[in-house]
Amino acid sequence: MSDDKRQAQGQDPKRINIHQDYELRDWSKSLNITPQRLKEAVAAVGDRADKVREYLGQDKPSR
Repeated sequence: MSDDKRQAQGQDPKRINIHQDYELRDWSKSLNITPQRLKEAVAAVGDRADKVREYLGQDKPSR
């Protein structure tokens, strides 16, 4: 899936792309963590949102 915001699909709700400013901002807000902490979590476990939540000790999405 492309991160081209002109497409109607939007961002992939199962993946976190820390290289897109809007995704970094939105995911950080959703998970109630700093962008730096999100980057550390993605570096540790990969970009799958479920794995990042697990790593952070969060069970359910807050969005």
